[in-house]
Amino acid sequence: MLNKDSLAVTLDAINESHFSGKPVKNSESEKLSTWIASRQGLKGAYAGMFAPTERDYRDGIRLFTGERITSGAATGHILGEEACRALILLKPEDKNIKESLKQATSGISKVLKNHELQGYTPGMFCCGTCTTAFWRHLSVGGLFDQERLLRAGMVFLKSHRENNGRWKRFPFWHTSLVLSEMDTSIAKPELEYIAPAIEKSVKYLRKDNPYTPRRIKIAETLLGKI
Repeated sequence: MLNKDSLAVTLDAINESHFSGKPVKNSESEKLSTWIASRQGLKGAYAGMFAPTERDYRDGIRLFTGERITSGAATGHILGEEACRALILLKPEDKNIKESLKQATSGISKVLKNHELQGYTPGMFCCGTCTTAFWRHLSVGGLFDQERLLRAGMVFLKSHRENNGRWKRFPFWHTSLVLSEMDTSIAKPELEYIAPAIEKSVKYLRKDNPYTPRRIKIAETLLGKI
C-alpha cells in the first residue's frame, strides 16, 4: 500500500481499504502512519500539513472519485487534508506520529480561523474541490467545530444548486462521496436533492472507467441514506 513516490497513491490505497470495509492491518498501518507523519511540514506542505511528493506536484493527482487535479495549490491542500484524515482513520499509537498530526491540524486550523476573521464564509475553503476535501476531514472528527462547519457548508452548497441535481463549482462525484459519508442529519437536504441525478448518472457510467465501481457504491450508499 505504501508508495514512497506518491502521497496521493498511498492515500488512495488507504481510502480504498476503508471504503471497501477492510481496515488496514496493524503491521501495514504502522508503516503507512510513520511515512505519512514523516512528511509533516516538509517543503511543499500546505499550512504545515503533510507534503505531497515531487511526483504528485509534477503529474497532478486524482481524487478518490476520479476527478483530476492539476493545480499545485489544490494538490497541496487536498493531500494535506486527506493525509490528516488518513491518520485519524489509522489511529496510530506512536506519540511522535500523534504529534505530527497535532502540528498539521494546528497549521490548517489557524488558516481556517483566520479566514473566518477575514469574513470568509464558514464551512467552505477556496474552490469547491478544496472544500469537499475539507469536509471529508471534518466528517471523521478532524479540526474543530465539526458540526457547525459542516452545517454551514451545507448551506453554502445549497446556494450553488443548479436545479438539475448538481452544483456550480463542486465536483459531482466527490461531493456525492462526501454526502454519503456525512451524518445524515446534516446532509439530508442535499442527499434528497442529488438522489434523482445519482440514479440517472449511474446508468451512464462507463464499464472501462476504473472509478466506476467506486461511483456505483457511492450511489448505493447515498441512496440508502434517504
